[in-house]
Amino acid sequence: MKTVEEQITIIRRGAVQIIPEDELREKIKRSIDSGVPMRIKYGADPSAPDIHLGHTVPLRKLREFQDLGHLVVFIIGDFTALVGDPSGKSKTRKRLSSEEIMENARTYQEQVFKILDREKTEVVYNSSWLSGLTFPDVIDLTSRYTVARMLERDDFSKRYKGGKPISILEFLYPLMQGYDSVAVKSDVELGGTDQTFNLLVARDIQREYGETPQAIVTLPLLEGTDGVQKMSKSLGNYIGVSEPALDIYGKLMSISDDLMWRYFELLSARSMAEIEEAKLECASGTNPMVWKKKLAFEITERFSSAPEAGTAREQFESVHQKKEIPEEMATVQVSAAEVSGGIDIITLLRRAGLVNTNSEARRKIQEGAVRINNKKIFEHNAVIPVKDNDIIRLGKRNFRRLVL
Repeated sequence: MKTVEEQITIIRRGAVQIIPEDELREKIKRSIDSGVPMRIKYGADPSAPDIHLGHTVPLRKLREFQDLGHLVVFIIGDFTALVGDPSGKSKTRKRLSSEEIMENARTYQEQVFKILDREKTEVVYNSSWLSGLTFPDVIDLTSRYTVARMLERDDFSKRYKGGKPISILEFLYPLMQGYDSVAVKSDVELGGTDQTFNLLVARDIQREYGETPQAIVTLPLLEGTDGVQKMSKSLGNYIGVSEPALDIYGKLMSISDDLMWRYFELLSARSMAEIEEAKLECASGTNPMVWKKKLAFEITERFSSAPEAGTAREQFESVHQKKEIPEEMATVQVSAAEVSGGIDIITLLRRAGLVNTNSEARRKIQEGAVRINNKKIFEHNAVIPVKDNDIIRLGKRNFRRLVL
């Protein structure tokens, strides 16, 4: 097992804060001396079925703890998901049904084990202890924290001052998350910077129940492909871990050179020394694309396979650097009768599955992102004469072959 300092160095990489670091050192020392691994808590409310690279930042840190010999307690928040985490929210969240939560939990687990070591992961559902609390138990739990302290939380404070509603249910969320730490006897808990308040509440709740408070490791929120806002499916700036290899590779190649280094630090398995050396290479004249391809290949391989990542790289180079049309692409089938005299461009884009709505189609056309046989289409009401094997293209990476 690595020394205390060696473990701290690994844990510190990419972390925003370790709260408090001296307590974490003591926990690591105790673990080394006793041979008993620390219990590293991470909770995930299955509020959506898919995870993206932003979610993998804490998952990778959990894997580092596992590689250091510790046990990850992965909590599926099926009970807390019924409430919905209010962190960073300006209004009360929509509540999910039990069926939605369980389906999301199933697919979420399938994806997280692309990163975590199953043998060093204890998966638990917080309904197994929270649903068993009696009303007197809940009264006891709520008596251990004050409303004044809840309103110290930034998002609650803003909503309270702005006259926006805060349900009592939302006040319960941090207490339930804190009780999770009591239930699993957490030594360390990981979370994004937006979770700092909840993680600190958990320390207080553990102390109230006579347990040693957990140490906290907070991690940054990964920017999306736009390099500005946090990665989010709703903002369209995400890279999903279950996307096709070509899409993962292509999206990573689209990020800015500056953002590339942040992705290297938070997502890559390369050492910081190697990343710093790569930065110096690029500062000395090496084209950053050389390293961006290495990053794109590494991440694509992690969530698909080496052959698929290699194919994605070859296809990307063929399409984007040599300006060629890929040999293989999805097809869209239409009958000859449908296209007799031409077909409306918006209808064609929707039939091809390249857009979801008419307004999205019009926007893409206006942006100049739509091509038929490499000819740009600028009129959203255009009627296009088409024939068998015509190529429909949206943006840089999305191709469809027309089949009559």
